[in-house]
Amino acid sequence: MNALVRILAWLLAVALVASPVVAVLNGWVGAERWPLSRLRVTSQFERVQDADLRQALLPYARAGYFAVDLEAAQRAVERLPWVESAVVRKQWPDVLEVHVVEHRPYARWGQHKLLSERGRLFPLPADLAAVRLPQLDGPPARTGEVVQMYNECTALFAPLGYGVAALGMDPRGSWSLVLDNGTEVVVGRHEARARLQRFARVLPQLLAQQARPLQRVDLRYANGFALSWGTPVPSTLFPYLRLPHGAATTQAQASST
Repeated sequence: MNALVRILAWLLAVALVASPVVAVLNGWVGAERWPLSRLRVTSQFERVQDADLRQALLPYARAGYFAVDLEAAQRAVERLPWVESAVVRKQWPDVLEVHVVEHRPYARWGQHKLLSERGRLFPLPADLAAVRLPQLDGPPARTGEVVQMYNECTALFAPLGYGVAALGMDPRGSWSLVLDNGTEVVVGRHEARARLQRFARVLPQLLAQQARPLQRVDLRYANGFALSWGTPVPSTLFPYLRLPHGAATTQAQASST
């Protein structure tokens, strides 16, 4: 009899311990007795809307402190426009805390996307359609290479008084760029940096010999490059980059030495 009493007492103790755990796992006490009633934002941002942030988190806050799905709440915040990353935590007894990192545009990417300073692509918002940014393009998996080449080209042409308005890599790895004066430069796949350095060295001499603007340069030659002179025309390398309209041009050959 004593053994039976001890067994029943042990089973009762286990049940008393397990019941709250089961209740928490099923969300029984979460929403009713331990609600998440306060939202705390631990970051500053400019473009993410407070109302959108609250709307995204509200369904998860309603689940309560113990039942809230923090990973799902984080994914919901990261789907908001302008959000690059987010971290969602809970603080006892009733606080849902969120930290948001906002996209900071570095350049345009193709026709419909922007590239953030952290190297992530995101859709082009309507309010930035007219903002002047460098125009980059290439395979999405090679954004780092494109940014590196853009920085190198910017440093290469800046001493000559030119900026790089657009730079792109096609699916075959061939490079092309447009200077901020409208000159198109076709670089190609092989020895791209060496070709650009040779061209930059002789560019001042080329321009000094011609009164007409340099419209297009093709560097895909072993011992020189092809030049087109005349008034700039809309770019064929970047059809979505607006350049000045002009007349037809003539062709010429220039030595790289």
